Amino acid sequence: MEISRELLFFFSGLGAFNGMLMGLYFLFVAKPKQLSNYFLGALFICYSIRIGKSVFFYFNSDLAFSYLQFGLTACFFIGPFLYLYISSLFDSPEKIDRKWKWHLAVLTPIALVFGFLYPFEHHVDLWRPYVIKFIYLSWLAYSVLALIKARPILSKTTDSSTKLDGLDFWVLSLLVGNMVIWAAYYFVGITSYILGALLFSFMLYLLVVLVLFGKKHQTNPNTHSPKYRNKRIDDKVASLLYHNLKKVMEEEKLYRDANLKLPALAKRMNVLPHTISQLLNDNIGKGFPQWVNEYRISEAKSRLQSDDNLTLEAIGYECGFNSKSTFFASFKKIVGMTPSRFRDSLVQSALN
Repeated sequence: MEISRELLFFFSGLGAFNGMLMGLYFLFVAKPKQLSNYFLGALFICYSIRIGKSVFFYFNSDLAFSYLQFGLTACFFIGPFLYLYISSLFDSPEKIDRKWKWHLAVLTPIALVFGFLYPFEHHVDLWRPYVIKFIYLSWLAYSVLALIKARPILSKTTDSSTKLDGLDFWVLSLLVGNMVIWAAYYFVGITSYILGALLFSFMLYLLVVLVLFGKKHQTNPNTHSPKYRNKRIDDKVASLLYHNLKKVMEEEKLYRDANLKLPALAKRMNVLPHTISQLLNDNIGKGFPQWVNEYRISEAKSRLQSDDNLTLEAIGYECGFNSKSTFFASFKKIVGMTPSRFRDSLVQSALN
């Protein structure tokens, strides 16, 4: 192998290898453990299998048909996992949970059964070009759906008053890189077959740079970000997210946990922590501690009205406060009087 071909093999193959490692990281190591990480991990693994097949086929055209079929089957799932990943950033946990089960429940049997009944090796004329073309058109269709789902982020690119954050750059780079790689493979007749692999390597290292930049500035897609000033989540998305957030808090009474933290709530909601922070701060106008304490105070007021046997301190603990002083201070800040005075006012009202 000539030196130029060796370098070409190295750079194209390195992307596939590192993409596989990145996929395994998001599947098994990245925290918090949430669906978005699983979808992202599966996406990178599908990319890597498809790219790896391209690299080996480019340098060895006698590659067994079983490897070609395996690579194309992985390619069939690139679009769905991209769409599911982007959807997981915006949809409610219930909706995304139903969505991924339905999509994979339909697509997986199609890929497995068709591949078993019509293997590439014995149906080359069917796979080339019909099945392969269908795979790429399916990839394109799901990519378009992902772009539509990411409209709240895409709209920021045309709004001069809104700055893009680390997650926005991550999503945009992923979407643009995906479309460029798709085009490189779909229009392979006017480009080089190895171009898709090289572009994937470039996209992968660009995403790594964004992750490293995000860690430095607390904006990477797997960590909690600081408050986003003058940035609002799209109203429709915010309304749905806040509805589900309130539903979880009220039905499961998570606020009773004195150790409730934003990352834990985000994990329960299957969204990124900074998404909830951004929703509360910029769309609702309240910080996370204040928002949670309002739930605690609301229940404390109800208990003060209905339960005379419990002490004020006991009520505070049962409603989620970790100390009497914190309970009293929060109660007075929100209600305008201390719990004891509030209880006295209830007694006075009953006597009158």
